[in-house]
Amino acid sequence: MSKMIKGFSKFSKTEKVNWLAENFFHDKSSGIDTLKQYYNEDPELQQLHDEFIENTISNFYIPYAIAPNFLINGKTYAIPMAIEESSVVAAASLTAKFWSTRGGFKTKVISTTKTGQVHFTYKGNKDELRDYFSSVKSKLIHSTDHITANMRKRGGGIVDIELRDKTENLADYYQIHVSFLTGDSMGANFINSCLETIAASFQKEGIFIVMSILSNYVPDCLVRAEVTCKVEDFFPENAELYARKFVQAVQIAEVEPYRAVTHNKGIMNGIDAVVLATGNDFRAVAAGAHAYASREGRYKSLTGASVVNGLFNFWIEIPMALGTVGGLTRLHPLAKLSMEILQNPTASELMQIVAVAGLAQNFAALKALTTTGIQQGHMKMHLMNILNQLEANVHEKELIVEAFKGKTVSHSAVAEYLHHMRTGH
Repeated sequence: MSKMIKGFSKFSKTEKVNWLAENFFHDKSSGIDTLKQYYNEDPELQQLHDEFIENTISNFYIPYAIAPNFLINGKTYAIPMAIEESSVVAAASLTAKFWSTRGGFKTKVISTTKTGQVHFTYKGNKDELRDYFSSVKSKLIHSTDHITANMRKRGGGIVDIELRDKTENLADYYQIHVSFLTGDSMGANFINSCLETIAASFQKEGIFIVMSILSNYVPDCLVRAEVTCKVEDFFPENAELYARKFVQAVQIAEVEPYRAVTHNKGIMNGIDAVVLATGNDFRAVAAGAHAYASREGRYKSLTGASVVNGLFNFWIEIPMALGTVGGLTRLHPLAKLSMEILQNPTASELMQIVAVAGLAQNFAALKALTTTGIQQGHMKMHLMNILNQLEANVHEKELIVEAFKGKTVSHSAVAEYLHHMRTGH
């Protein structure tokens, strides 16, 4: 029997669920019950969530947590994080506490320029194209006045517009490259509307517009976060040794892509968790970050570290386009609450907070890797997930957590221990 369907989007949610159950669930009743377990009890709130995307049939929950005690530029923050991976929030919290007594995190926004492009082809004379662009450049900018008026009142708008010849890379390919400032808005819809208006005004025989779209690569929307302390304050024992190992671990990630990918994935554990909790686009941030890590022709670390004149230094510079207005940031109830917890930051302030979360996560991972090893802390947190998978009760959990203190945690070892507890053998 075919499982293809027409008009699915026009079904009610109940009809969608019933069709899914009939065609894909082994146990129809159990599957439907699972979906309904995650409905919001408030019908209006559920309706709000249903309208975020298309074809919704339920809500998919992931944990929402707080990492407290972050001292950033002398101000204390509790940072909300939405993530399913064990140990991430614990690691961030421990790092925040560690640096709170060593001066905290120092941050600054280097630039906030975002970009978009009109992609087109042209087979004619290059000089004629350049002359035409020069003659209409101001007209192209002014064609967007009705879109940019409000943004300009807030200090944003179009910064610059230029013609780029890309024919060495692809035959007959050119761009109109546009730079924007978007204030506290991420600005995706604003940028795309401007680009499409510019494209409509860029008319000349031989010009063929392919597409107009913002770029999630934002190397000119850049933020820096760093920490510094005396080497002797870095670790209770053998501080100089461990500081040197830490720096070497970062240097390895600068030259070895296999290590750099995992290194940067850990950074994104912290960054994406905060970006998601605030209703921003974590996929765009991740894509831009990884592109930036490859900007010199080789994929490398997003963080840097050094020991100079007895001081340990650790920093990150990362591109990040975020917003504190628009999108889900003011629509999703938990995203709104996240902004309140963060003391209602501007977009620039949010960039700095998120960069700190990434730096903190990377610091925790590298500190563990170069001292006790990554598995001790990670598997300790993972133990509870294993116990839940094995359906251990509260009493069993307490006994097993105690039994595995200081021991290697593995699924097979925990399962065997639980079996022995239950059978008495």
